[in-house]
Amino acid sequence: MGALQGRVALITGAAAGFGEAIARRFVAEGAKVLVADLNGEGAQAVAESLGCAARAVRCDVSSRADVDAAVAACVDAFGGVDILVNNAGTTHRNQSMLEVDETTFDRVFAVNVKSIFHTTQAVVPLMKARRSGCIVNIGSTAGIRPRPGLTWYNASKGAVNLLSKSMAAELGPDGIRVNAVCPVMSPTALIEQFLGGPDTPEARAKIEAGIPLGRMSTPQDVAEATLYLASDAARFITGVELPVDGGRTI
Repeated sequence: MGALQGRVALITGAAAGFGEAIARRFVAEGAKVLVADLNGEGAQAVAESLGCAARAVRCDVSSRADVDAAVAACVDAFGGVDILVNNAGTTHRNQSMLEVDETTFDRVFAVNVKSIFHTTQAVVPLMKARRSGCIVNIGSTAGIRPRPGLTWYNASKGAVNLLSKSMAAELGPDGIRVNAVCPVMSPTALIEQFLGGPDTPEARAKIEAGIPLGRMSTPQDVAEATLYLASDAARFITGVELPVDGGRTI
């Protein structure tokens, strides 16, 4: 029997990257999964590849109406939400903090931070009614040891990391655990934005030189950490920032 047998998970940003890997890992461990993503076609493709254990919905996580619809779709398909993974995220280009325009700033905070406001408003009442639930927010090492060029992104992930602790403190008495997974840079679709230029071997080598284990994170690394925190193996763990970073934040 899988570690998540009988559980239902709603995963945002699950059409690719970390979210897709988490969805696949969860299904492999017996979970039913709602694949939510702004890329509706991508979400549908992932769900179809996972068979009857998954459903897909197009969801702009910065929109409360879209989030409410995604939660309703999860409840309709699988009967509830046991696990919420707030994975959807975006960034601005690596550049001077003074060069990031207001529209981009607002989008980064809407997708990375306000989305969690929306999802928790929609899901936590369901978990409180059951007096159980698990929330995993995908934060970042950028919110622990920030570096120049991504200041506003760093700030958004600092908010995700801290709000995970605050949520854990507030929701613990309701039987709801909340943790953050904090990856170091990964070769996903956002890598050129993080690098601020072309994704070249030389650019990657500069990043990897600052990671003691000598490589970037992978979606599989993040999926395994998320699985652990979502499972009963972590039943007494809440309010943790778990770096998945090969030692980057040491």
